[in-house]
Formats: sequence, C-alpha cells, structure tokens
Amino acid sequence: MTAPAAPARSATDIGEVLDAGHWTSLQKTVVALAALSIVMDGFDGQLIGFAVPVLIKEWGVSRGDFAPALAAGLVGMGIGSACAGLFADRFGRRWAVIGSVLVFGLATCAISLADSLWGIGVLRFIAGLGIGGALPSSTTVTAEFTPARRRTLAITATIVCVPLGGMLAGVFAGFVLPTLGWRALFLLGGLLPVAYGLVLIVALPESPRFLARRPARWPELARLLTRMARPVPPGAAFTDANEQRLEQRGGVPALFEAGRARDTIALWCAFFLNLLAVYSAFSWLPTMLNAAGLDVAVAGSGLTAYNFGGVFGALLCAVAITRFGSRGPLLLCSAGGAVTALSLTGVDIKTSTGLLIAGLGLQGFFANATQSTMYAVCAHVYPTTVRATGTASALAFGRLGAILSAFAGAAVITSGGSGGYLVLLGLAMAGVAVALALVGRHIPAMRPAAGLGATGVAAER
Repeated sequence: MTAPAAPARSATDIGEVLDAGHWTSLQKTVVALAALSIVMDGFDGQLIGFAVPVLIKEWGVSRGDFAPALAAGLVGMGIGSACAGLFADRFGRRWAVIGSVLVFGLATCAISLADSLWGIGVLRFIAGLGIGGALPSSTTVTAEFTPARRRTLAITATIVCVPLGGMLAGVFAGFVLPTLGWRALFLLGGLLPVAYGLVLIVALPESPRFLARRPARWPELARLLTRMARPVPPGAAFTDANEQRLEQRGGVPALFEAGRARDTIALWCAFFLNLLAVYSAFSWLPTMLNAAGLDVAVAGSGLTAYNFGGVFGALLCAVAITRFGSRGPLLLCSAGGAVTALSLTGVDIKTSTGLLIAGLGLQGFFANATQSTMYAVCAHVYPTTVRATGTASALAFGRLGAILSAFAGAAVITSGGSGGYLVLLGLAMAGVAVALALVGRHIPAMRPAAGLGATGVAAER
C-alpha cells in the first residue's frame, strides 16, 4: 500500500497581501527611491538644453547642425522605453532601474570629453537608452510596491518628478555653466546619477510581484514581506492570481475594437502634439531666449520656470481630475497652454524679461499638467487586457513628436525667431485640446460616496 500524498501547500496570493494592510515605511521608501530615480532622469535629460547655446557659440555651429544630436538622444529614449519592459521582465525591476540610472549617468559624464557633434550625438543616444528606460521601470516599481488604493497617487507623484528634475537641472546649470563651463556641467551632472545608482544597488529591493513568479526566489520574497510587516509561514508558496488571470493581451488590433478606435487615434494625436510642444521646450527654450539677446544664465531660467510650473500643474490637474473628471481639466490645461504661448508672442523679450519668464512658467504649468495626466486617461480608456499596449502605443507616438521637435525647434527659431517658436508651442497645444475633446471615454468625476479607495480601484480596473 502506497503512502498518502503530502497535502499541497496553500499558495499565498501576493496581490492580496500587498493590497491589504498599511502602506508601510519600507514601501514608501521604495516609492521615494523610484521617484528620485525619475528626478535624476529629468535632471540628466534636460542638461543638454542648457548647454546648447554655449556649444553653438563655442564651436561655431548652427542650430540646424545641432538638431541631429538632439534627435539621437530622443531616438535613444524611444528605444529605451520600448526595451525597458522586456529587460525588467527578464532580469527584474530592480536591475532595470539601476541599469537605466547608471547608463545615462555614465554616458552623460562621457559627453564632457566629446569634441564633435557626432560624438555628442552618439553619447546622447546611449544616455537616451537609460533615460527612456528609467520612467517605465521606476513607475513599475512604484505600482508593484503600492497598495491599489494608493497606486494612482503614487504613480502620478513619480511621473511629476520629470519636470522637478528639469527644474533642478536649471538651477544647477545656472551655477555651473558661467563658472566652470559646459564640460563640467556634464561631468558633474553625470556623476550625480552614477553615485545614486550605487546607492540603489544597496537600498532598492526587488519587486514582490516579480519574485512571486520565480519559485527559486520565494525565500527572498518571504524575507522581503517580513520587512514589510507582512510575515508569511515558513516555506510558503506564492501566486498572483488576479494578474495571472488577466495577463493575456489583445494586442494592437484590440485598441480599435469595442468602440475604442476614435479614442485610440485621438490619444495618439494628443500624445504626439503634446510631446512635440514639451520637448521643443526641453531642447530649445534656452537657445531661443539666448538667440533673442538674453544672457545664457537668464535664458536658462526660462526652462527652469517652465519646469517649475509643470510640477505644480501636474499635481493640481491630478487633484482636479479626481474631483471633476478628466475632460474639463485636460481641455482647460491644453487650451491654456495654447493661449499662453500665443499671448507671449506680444511680449518684448529684452524689456519685459520678467513677464516672459512668468509666462513661460504658466505655459509649463499647462503643458506638463496635460502631459502627466494623459497617462491616467489611457489607463481609464483601455481595459486591463490591453492597457499596457494602449499606453505604450500612445507613448510611442508621443516619442515621434519629441523626435520631430529636435528639427522643428531649430527650423522655427532660425526662420521665425522667438515669435515662430512660441507659435509652434501654441499651435501644438491647440491641437492637443482638439484631440482630447474627441476622446469619448474620459475619466468621470468621483462620486463623493465612493471615497479614496474607490478611486484607486477604478484606476486599476
């Protein structure tokens, strides 16, 4: 007679474990580490915009000559964004974040040694791989360490760190460029994320959801959950039932089914035009102001103000969306971005510099508010089975707009000066407003009785 089989271990559902209980100090620390990675991303990503006016003068090149080098960085960002998920799924979210930060930090340091536009372009492409990979990797870490009821807020707070990093880059460039020059700007600016990458190696744990998929690493997951005040029995097995049930994706064709075709096309257009406007500012705003006669340090303050406004715009727009739904706030912000940019064409840059800088801050408020919160609209428009595909496709079209900005910005500044540049920003944001008006499935206003928990659940449906 054979011996009776040992009873099967009951699996611990990691999704239920993470969503239940308090948002612990360790989880908040991980979200802070991920957010700081995005600060470094925005910081290094925008250093080139502050250096372009100095390099144009020092090397005697035109704005058009510089456009391919800027475009190379944006192409790298697009490839990095597309490949980050594959890397994270194979090697882990932790190493995807760490690798991204170290890649763009080391490449930025190397730009300090460049002696040609070709060299800058190659290094910007490499840096772009890391910059593009950092945002999706870090937001994934944030999502997978945060309970569902807090997830939307945590992800929004992470994304808003891009303009925050750009704002810090402006302050940093204002001190370094006039005294130490552009080579020191890239050397010191690259060393900061390299040092932070080393901190992440020590401090950043692997995602619990990633560990749950690998039985060989279940002991590591058990120790992590104990640190998160969620102890499990010795030898526990793990599953992620809800995510595994919804893993099958419908692919790109599903984006055009079930009445989603209009929303998909409208979101693609909105992302394309919005990132065209935003990256035209990131890459060319200091150059435009310098060409109009402002000192390099003052010209750099225009982009700093743009990012400063963007931080507050993104946060306030996110709050407004939870209260009023997304249609009204996003249409107001995109239209506000258009009106602000076109209104600034009537401001004399030399005699009304303060008014211009304030206006650029307001334009950044509207443009970045629109850009940051459109991700939430994507999450609402698409069901779980195609949400990642829908968001990734919209971002891919947005990256095409960013790449176009490298050439469009140079062309309009050369041919139309500051007026043509501001008209470009205004028309792009006006197009965003039209595209968003065509979206049918906007986020509805939150019913008072639903509470905060309902908001988080709705965002994760």
